[in-house]
Amino acid sequence: MLGSRPFVARALQVRQLPWPGSRSHQFYSTTASRGLRSRRWQRTAFGAALTVGACGYTVYNYDTAYLVAASVYRSSVAANVTCQVAWDYYRNFPELPAEGSVSEDERRAIQDQRSKVHVRAAEKVKRALMKNGGVYIKLGQHISAMQYVLPMEWCQTMQMLQDRNTASSLDEIGQVIALDTGKTVDELFSVFDAEPIGVASLAQVHRAVLRETDEEVAVKVQHPMVRTYSDIDIATVSVMFEFIHSVFPDFKFMWLSAEMKGSLPRELDFCNDKINAEQVQWNFAQHADIPLTVPRMIQATERVLIMEYVNGRRCDDLAYLRQHNIDPSQVSREIGRVFAEMTYVQGFLHCDPHPGNLFVRPRAQGSASHGYNFDLVLLDHGLYRQLPSQFRYEYAEMWYALMRGDQAQIKHWSRKLSGTDLYQLFSVILTGHNWSTIETKSLGSTSAAEFNLDALTQQQPDLFQNITEVLASVPPVLLLVLKTNDLLRMVDQRLFADQPPAVQHHAQLRTWLRISHYCLIAIRDARAAEISHRPAAVPLARVYRLAINRLGFWFSDTALSVYKALLVVQDMFVRWQALFRRSTIS
Repeated sequence: MLGSRPFVARALQVRQLPWPGSRSHQFYSTTASRGLRSRRWQRTAFGAALTVGACGYTVYNYDTAYLVAASVYRSSVAANVTCQVAWDYYRNFPELPAEGSVSEDERRAIQDQRSKVHVRAAEKVKRALMKNGGVYIKLGQHISAMQYVLPMEWCQTMQMLQDRNTASSLDEIGQVIALDTGKTVDELFSVFDAEPIGVASLAQVHRAVLRETDEEVAVKVQHPMVRTYSDIDIATVSVMFEFIHSVFPDFKFMWLSAEMKGSLPRELDFCNDKINAEQVQWNFAQHADIPLTVPRMIQATERVLIMEYVNGRRCDDLAYLRQHNIDPSQVSREIGRVFAEMTYVQGFLHCDPHPGNLFVRPRAQGSASHGYNFDLVLLDHGLYRQLPSQFRYEYAEMWYALMRGDQAQIKHWSRKLSGTDLYQLFSVILTGHNWSTIETKSLGSTSAAEFNLDALTQQQPDLFQNITEVLASVPPVLLLVLKTNDLLRMVDQRLFADQPPAVQHHAQLRTWLRISHYCLIAIRDARAAEISHRPAAVPLARVYRLAINRLGFWFSDTALSVYKALLVVQDMFVRWQALFRRSTIS
């Protein structure tokens, strides 16, 4: 029988297995099935033990496991939207043809298509940033402030991130306070409002009353997981930017993630808020004519800041200003003075002046030495930059050259500041006006033409590439100054939103005049320091040069003051005309 199946027989002989159907085979089958079931049970038991062990480890080390899972999720959200946006731009974003190469209708259709891609991509990114929160919201806020650098669709889409942030629960806030101060909310405060009065990307603020002193205070508390995720979030953003750059070589915004990496650790330590606020108070202590108020800092830890509570509303709340008879033009002027003083004279600059950080507090006319019926309340002191004296001098020279339309000086100081030869584009980014306005010396005149990014893109198809080249070349401190400039322009635009066009334009002119005034101060002081340190063969020669320097400043500044007074008179005339027309119509 076996001989007829030699191969099977040899196999069975070698393995010493009974032939199927025999009694010995039935016994073997039963034994084998038992062994198989035993091995299955062993594997099942091993798997169950492994699962139980993993679960036990996860429970025992819940924070670590949760952090890893959450970090993977947040990174996947960022990676997913990056790939979607990159693919959308790669597939659907058309090149802008050269002027005259296509008909106007075709060109308009291409521009509409580009705009739709911008809007679609910005919306996707915004949703991803809101989903992740924290550092990602901060990134969106940076983007919203770059109105003269990025497409308007992106900036407008990200604007809502300045104010709309998700609040942490009261229990989470209480845990942070207890961990950082060593006391519970009830031990520290007799009153603690459950509803926050403000929610930002990194923290939220609650009104409270100190139990020991009965003083009304504002309590700034960091969102509990922001610090935990910050390192992985910044690393993820950096990787995403590198990926986009590898797909689109013209994308050179890696400086944005580098800036966040440098700034965020300072912003996450609220002890820096206290130090910076006290420094600003000291800097402006001698400026009684400027209506600036900085809340008094009471106590600070890394994640909890207790400060004086100051009533007020956002500086761009025009209804609130009208209700308290506060002139928006005065608010605009004093905001400009504060930040010009910081930039050109003191060199200690608040780099996040969006309307949520600039409040107006009404007060009785004449009740303060500055004479105004309001105070400017400066909030959120986490992001400051120290501007070196040499930088302030070069920056002032650049602005003064722009105001004069001196192309040779513009080219010289632009090269010094930006490190590139793209002085025209650098001038446009600085001023927010077209090069034709600067070139014709019209920046400080009534004929100044507003900057139009879309029009400029039509004239220069490689505009975006050139902008990224400029921003990738400038020193980090200048990037934050540019961001501050853009935010202040946005504040000015909102303050004059309901004014006649002529008044709006005069407000812009007064901004240029104010900048010129402070530039002259910075240049005067820098030149005086140089004269004082330069050896002089005749002692009187140094005195003579210092006198000439001061006299030159006086003449130039007097001319600016006369022009400013003329604009005030013109503004009054325009407002009277507008009131007369309204009364005639009604």
